[in-house]
Amino acid sequence: MNINLIKISTVLLIWGTAFSFSVAQTATQTTLPTASQAGQQFKLETKNSLLVFTIGNNGKLYQSYLGQPMNHPEDQALLQAVKHEAYIGAGMGDLFEPAIRILHADGNPSLDLVYAGAKTDKANESVTHTAITLKDPKYPVTVILHFEAYYNEDVLKTWTEIRHQEKKPVLLSNYASSMLHFDASKYWLSQFDGDYMTEMRMKETQLTSGIKILDSKLGTRAHMYRAPAFFLSLNKIAEENTGELIAGTLAWSGNFQCSFEIDQQNSLRMINGMNPYASAYKLMPNKTFETPAFIFTYTNKGKGQASRNLHRWARKYNIPDGDQPRLTLLNNWEATHMDFNQEVLVDLFDGAKKLGVDLFLLDDGWFGNKYPRDADKTALGDWQVDKKKLPGGIGHLVKEAGSRGLKFGIWLEPEMVSPKSELYEQHPDWILKLPNREEALSRNQLVLDLVNPKVQDFVFHTVDDLISQNPGIAFVKWDCNRMLTNTFSPFLKENQGNLFIDYTKSLYEVMERLRKKHPHLPIMLCAGGGGRVDYGGLKYFTEFWPSDNTDGLERVFIQWGYLNFFPSLTVSSHVTSMGKQSLKFRTDVAMMGKMGYDIRVNALTPAEIQFSKAAVENYNRISKVIWFGDLYRLVSPYEENRAVLMYVDEAKNKAVLFNYLLNFRRKEFMGRVLLSGLDPEKRYQLKEINRLADTPAGHPDDGKVYTGDYLMKVGLNLSPGKITPLSSSVFELNAQ
Repeated sequence: MNINLIKISTVLLIWGTAFSFSVAQTATQTTLPTASQAGQQFKLETKNSLLVFTIGNNGKLYQSYLGQPMNHPEDQALLQAVKHEAYIGAGMGDLFEPAIRILHADGNPSLDLVYAGAKTDKANESVTHTAITLKDPKYPVTVILHFEAYYNEDVLKTWTEIRHQEKKPVLLSNYASSMLHFDASKYWLSQFDGDYMTEMRMKETQLTSGIKILDSKLGTRAHMYRAPAFFLSLNKIAEENTGELIAGTLAWSGNFQCSFEIDQQNSLRMINGMNPYASAYKLMPNKTFETPAFIFTYTNKGKGQASRNLHRWARKYNIPDGDQPRLTLLNNWEATHMDFNQEVLVDLFDGAKKLGVDLFLLDDGWFGNKYPRDADKTALGDWQVDKKKLPGGIGHLVKEAGSRGLKFGIWLEPEMVSPKSELYEQHPDWILKLPNREEALSRNQLVLDLVNPKVQDFVFHTVDDLISQNPGIAFVKWDCNRMLTNTFSPFLKENQGNLFIDYTKSLYEVMERLRKKHPHLPIMLCAGGGGRVDYGGLKYFTEFWPSDNTDGLERVFIQWGYLNFFPSLTVSSHVTSMGKQSLKFRTDVAMMGKMGYDIRVNALTPAEIQFSKAAVENYNRISKVIWFGDLYRLVSPYEENRAVLMYVDEAKNKAVLFNYLLNFRRKEFMGRVLLSGLDPEKRYQLKEINRLADTPAGHPDDGKVYTGDYLMKVGLNLSPGKITPLSSSVFELNAQ
């Protein structure tokens, strides 16, 4: 049979052909694909990857290939394998984990999906969207598989729509965003686990027969167990610059599940989506259930290339204002906690001015009157300015900050409520809590029932009114300091299986409203640290707070982990007083991401203030390379007692090199480091920056000029002379 491999850039089939049915028709009128369509293929292509689906003789859709692009059409035509069904329904002949499980209104627990049509739209020269429709011949159920191919960025995004026209609701108990298949000799999984204050610890293990599941059941605060992101290496362990792998992450801020199942023939089935735990979802007739996107990149050039693919994609297509500069800031939390007044804050503005940062961020403790927010046991939900602490209101602070050349930002936790608050007294029915059970507090607070439209309006207006009434607010820190427990929604009543999913979707609906009105407002996504670090949330937030652990040594590992999947301009990295390292070390660590300060400026010595001011000036000069350049991880802290990474701008004219020495044993030897990403024909001058004023002569290569070829083949000795634990160095490279 001759197979027509249809390019993604062309229309595959006309949408709404005879293979679909109207609401008025019965499901048995669905027509199977014709014999001429069997063997037809659909190609989803990026610059360096290819995903192919094939229609089988039985009318089902199969994944035929995922790997490097084919150079010859005759080779592409050989991709006829129909071994792996693209999106498998439960209850039929398959013996392994399904992509979808549905209980029909008549009690039938099966779903049989056959191909029913497809269409393609090309958004621009790089982005193409393809939708492939599957239907059950016996039941009026439609599943649409969506794919977006980002050609230049080498990224694919896939999600699913599910709808039905049965007379009564159906029950969904599995609903994958993505099902992908692999046939390799071996598989290795890199996952990122942790807890509060120990986020994103990388672990790599070989997968064996059976099923491996990464998941969260916390509703929010996923970082207390693991992140919805991973590397899957094929055939052998992928290194930084070599190896075949998938880097994937789910764009979902709620419960997730990523499963990896190896069958008796050593094939791997990978399923990603929302966690079905406690979430049997009642779907009404003619309503659409849309899953979050699974975002992934395939490469045979190692983990570093996978990260760079995701970073470029995120800055261009997912992060608000991902191509715009970020603000450096000073937060008052470590200086005051909740113990402050108007005069104290205004005095802190002078410290921010001394450092040379762009913005002052007022943290928790500024609100509440009947129950003032003097500790974490009161006032959440009462978002009126504390008149005793701040008699001039937020407007006075905005004005005072502006007079010093500073912007002003503010902290909020709008999804939560304190039992000791006016909001709780007025709306006890607005809170997630089990009937006939004691309230379950975490951090002395409860969670608002965001599924309730009235609560959504309240949260929206809390934020919108604050910004609209104080137009000088230039930054918002949005916090979420507890997980969902004892979850029961008074609003949902009998549909409690919808709660975990609808809560997150409701949050996104609120953020959609806010972003339409305030499209360019910088908003930090904080959830007791990195509890919501995913591209579902980061569609609305300009940056995230990786962890409440700001110890410089710990942050090397935490930020290293997040930078595998998220670009540096989203990783808020603050200099604080936590940890026993020098101010220089903590500053150099903060510079690898979006630098800021949370420190008692008045406790710094004049020399430390002078160093910090110079560091901010240095950062302002090199920040565009860090934010928008390509990241190259040179030495992993998981492999040596140091961490080395660098950023290179697109033109390969500028680079910034970071070197962190960690804890090590006496007389441990540190070898030369080979740089990456430079132009071998260009010559680069090295300049060590962030040096302390009273230190002796800097690095022996400071000021020298080397070719990019030399730096990438011979490298640099970044630790000459006596090695000092917990020390660091930063180098600026400029093409001559």
